Amino acid sequence: MLRNRRKSKFAAALGAFFASAALFASCWTGTSRVAVLWTDRPEFAAYAEHFNSGQSRFKIETYYREDPAQALAGTKAYPDLVVGSWLKSASTRAYFKPLDYFFEDLLLKETAFYPRLLALGNIDSKQYLLPVSFNLPALIFSRDNAALVPTPFTLSLEDIQRLAKAYNRLNGDSFIRMGFSPRWNDEFLFIASSLWGTSFREGTPLAWDAGALEKAISMVRAWTADANRDAAAEDEFSFKYLYDPAPKLASSGRILFAYLPSDELFTVPEERRATLDFRWIVRESSIPVIEGASYLGICKNGKGRDAADAFVQWFYREDTQRELLAQSERNRTDETVFGIADGFSALRSVNEQVYPQFYPGLLGHVPPADYLSPPNILPRDWLILKSRVVLPYLHDRALAAAGAKVPTLDDRIADWYRRNPKR
Repeated sequence: MLRNRRKSKFAAALGAFFASAALFASCWTGTSRVAVLWTDRPEFAAYAEHFNSGQSRFKIETYYREDPAQALAGTKAYPDLVVGSWLKSASTRAYFKPLDYFFEDLLLKETAFYPRLLALGNIDSKQYLLPVSFNLPALIFSRDNAALVPTPFTLSLEDIQRLAKAYNRLNGDSFIRMGFSPRWNDEFLFIASSLWGTSFREGTPLAWDAGALEKAISMVRAWTADANRDAAAEDEFSFKYLYDPAPKLASSGRILFAYLPSDELFTVPEERRATLDFRWIVRESSIPVIEGASYLGICKNGKGRDAADAFVQWFYREDTQRELLAQSERNRTDETVFGIADGFSALRSVNEQVYPQFYPGLLGHVPPADYLSPPNILPRDWLILKSRVVLPYLHDRALAAAGAKVPTLDDRIADWYRRNPKR
């Protein structure tokens, strides 16, 4: 909730910027020298203005759309460019044209991208979408406890459980220190289920590996019983102590680990972040990319192809993204927005060579390309389906005793769609 409020505030602050950018470009509209960009990433207003001010041949006219995929489904006046999350579903990608010519004509280097992220935008051997940015799951801990964490780069679920259990302290029958519980954060439960191969994906409307999901839930229940006695003890500890934000809790030493995605980790205030260290969450050399990664597409019915192509070539240059990061630092927007479009760049060289200059904590912590495991293509309404159905289901299953009756995920999804026929 805090994260949403912060980003809503940032989006509101850029509202005037979007409006002025649109007014500035309006006299160009209707020519191939102007491209209309729809995006749910407010930072692209600043990126477009940087592009516009750097040359006089093309202009980008930027409009904020909270849900670009839904906006595409409800319009007859299509934009030229779309940047956002949830663009890969079958119903949405039908609006985009293949972008293979960028590679075939050597306008972009295919090898500059993370292969697995690029592959997610490739449908039927055609590249419909290009990755823009992504985020990774991390566990944070106090630098005072660094000696307790022997692994320098990642932590597996088994590592987390073992180290957290050893950190626990009791006063009588009550925990006064608890290393970690997967039940503290429903997003962590989802990450754990992903690492176990649950593989949520677009279906009718949603498909997953039911066996892997059961194994993940069994693992969480066993973790609670083995490390923290039972769910009641975890809940008692949470009620007593877990009322501060995760970074403050981790710094305090009351807990050993707290979960944070990378976009939140690298917008923690610098004075607090200086007290923290982190590790990526891994299983068998696989770090799950958090769903919601931003992608870019060019609409096949757009009118500003020349300007759109020019912007794409400009944006996917290392020197461009270096300057955008520097601009974010100068304007102090890096205090609320991480990196490029609030995440790691889809360009490997930018993360490996440029990000550590702006985020020194990433020095030696940028994951290799072959560690990244992107999510599957998900339904267009995944975000609300996840928050209203999937996460509550995981929460309830992790809490319930083995054998207790909990409505199945299939039943919950069917019930939710029945009660929400118009979304």
